[in-house]
Amino acid sequence: MSLSIVLIGLLVGFLVGLTGVGGATLLTPILLVLGVNPSIAVGTDLFYNSITKFFGIIKHWQQKSINFQLVKYFSMGSVPSAAMAITFLHFYNTQDREAFIKHTLGYVLIAVSISMLFRIFFDEKMKLNAIQLKAIEEKRVLTVGLGALFGVIVGMTSIGAGSLFAVAMFYLYRVSAVELVGTDITHAFILVTVAGLLNASFGNVNYLLAGNLLIGSIPGVLLASGLSTKVPTRSIRTILGVVILISALEMI
Repeated sequence: MSLSIVLIGLLVGFLVGLTGVGGATLLTPILLVLGVNPSIAVGTDLFYNSITKFFGIIKHWQQKSINFQLVKYFSMGSVPSAAMAITFLHFYNTQDREAFIKHTLGYVLIAVSISMLFRIFFDEKMKLNAIQLKAIEEKRVLTVGLGALFGVIVGMTSIGAGSLFAVAMFYLYRVSAVELVGTDITHAFILVTVAGLLNASFGNVNYLLAGNLLIGSIPGVLLASGLSTKVPTRSIRTILGVVILISALEMI
């Protein structure tokens, strides 16, 4: 057991439980700063997130806050595209692959941080748009297409399984806040599990690292979840958004 890695897991888990910000958005950049190989960082992160999101599904399953129709259509696009992206990267030139992953991570983190900050300051002013008012069946092609696009990004970077799909659901679909979270976690679990298993088959998962992170993150999430109603999470999310944006700019 590495105490420093357990503490990092505790910090990430605490921030995820407190703010709802995706674990991969916080963890992958930290692993890169610690000198972990980009491919291993992405693969380990996907494996780690698969386990953490499984625990998140249970509560939402019990309270019936999962839109399985959205999960199905997102998965139809995201799972095959993520698998293709991971396979492509595996057979890509090793030196070029690591640089490509790092730069792609930077651009994705910029998009995620900007979307975080936008939602923090403009969520309350947003009204339902014409696309949101349409039934999900009418947006089937759009939903599968978004799944395919974001699946490629998740497969390459491990980031976006939660954040990118959550933003898409917020702006393009008419779902309640609790349904958005439940649907997001359920789809993300399917996506990162498939992506994590594929990365494991290619030898891109450090199981000892993932285990140490989980030892810290699970109690961190549980502790922070109980404090989330007592802490000004908007301020914390703003600070996190700015920090993520700065770290992203350093990667590109």
